[in-house]
Amino acid sequence: MTLNLYFLRHGQTASSRGNLFCGSIDPALTPDGEEMAQLFAKAYASTPWEAIYCSPKERAILTAEPLADALKMKLELRDGLQEINYGAWEGKDVATVDAQYHDDYLRWLADPGWNPPTSGESAMAIAARALAVVEEISQKHATGNVLVVSHKATIRILLCSLLGIDAGRFRYRLGMPVSSISIVEFGAHGPLLKVLADRSHLNDRLRDLPGT
Repeated sequence: MTLNLYFLRHGQTASSRGNLFCGSIDPALTPDGEEMAQLFAKAYASTPWEAIYCSPKERAILTAEPLADALKMKLELRDGLQEINYGAWEGKDVATVDAQYHDDYLRWLADPGWNPPTSGESAMAIAARALAVVEEISQKHATGNVLVVSHKATIRILLCSLLGIDAGRFRYRLGMPVSSISIVEFGAHGPLLKVLADRSHLNDRLRDLPGT
């Protein structure tokens, strides 16, 4: 048997729906986001889970809770799974950030690995804290299925780091819509991406909603 990590991005929020920078701020799920969480729980309730690790942000907890409650499992909250801190950009749209922090924004677009948002966090910093959680999981669970509920940038940076992709390319190499699941198998030859950003657990209406 191998260890399989299931990386689940949280469900829709008003910020993801509006394509706003949202990291350290903590919006709740929209009603559509809550439905996404319920549908994920229904689809994956029969999967034999070893544990559920989760970002402490409300949007992540509300996404994980339906499954955890159905299976009577404890959520293992880890700060390392939090979303990128966007600093001065939090809650703003792209046009506003480009206008107010133009030079920082251009540097971030060119290489977010080492260039953080204004007063925010770089991709390399996120990789360090998030990989520490993956290492903890691998030490505690040599085999089986572990659910990791986190955020768009954090999951993409984790996947890049595990797969040998430059973490500074996370925005340009991997898509990660809300309520998508990605699966990495840890075998003899290292991490193997088995599934990327699957949303087959959602209905057509939810899959077709606008937003990021």
